[in-house]
Amino acid sequence: MATRRVVPYRLRAVAITVCAAALGSAGCVTAPPLDNPVTVRSTEIENPVLVSPGQPTAEAYHEVFDKVVEVLDDYFDLQTPNPYEGRVTTKPRVAPGYEQFWKPGNPDTRQRLHATFQSTRQTATVEIRAGERGGYLVYVVVEKELEDVPRPARATVGNAVFQEAPTVDRQLEVVSPETAVNRSWFKIGRDYAFEQEILRRIRQCK
Repeated sequence: MATRRVVPYRLRAVAITVCAAALGSAGCVTAPPLDNPVTVRSTEIENPVLVSPGQPTAEAYHEVFDKVVEVLDDYFDLQTPNPYEGRVTTKPRVAPGYEQFWKPGNPDTRQRLHATFQSTRQTATVEIRAGERGGYLVYVVVEKELEDVPRPARATVGNAVFQEAPTVDRQLEVVSPETAVNRSWFKIGRDYAFEQEILRRIRQCK
């Protein structure tokens, strides 16, 4: 006669509790919506941001302008700044990924990961104008671009199986912003996390 194995009541209760907790946690975890992948934090800085509040003066404007140039120069190569235009424009730079962890920029982990596997670059534009109630409004825009290539580099899909070229072809290619000038790029949106980092530093202007 076969014996029936009896599971202790306390052990069954623990198993049911663990399963319920696992199912409950799985049902509560949700991914951010695709149309708004950037997490909105309560500490987000308004864009444009008001700096140097008070009566606008020539001295205060030059302090704000110099601060903008100083901050952008830490990330980009700048076009020739013109304080009379009230605008500072940068040259495009290749966005660093995790393989260049020492380079600043891409504070958002998702954008940094994207730059690791895709050739992307960034261009920043900052406008400075007098506020209606004093001070200066600084507006920061960081545009992202993706490299437009007909197919992945050195792709072999679609080629003949038997090739006359050697299988191992070690080519050393130095990728730099200078070599990226002649490439084809198209805009893919703005880097809001990078804009917030720049705004946060510019707001420290006294």
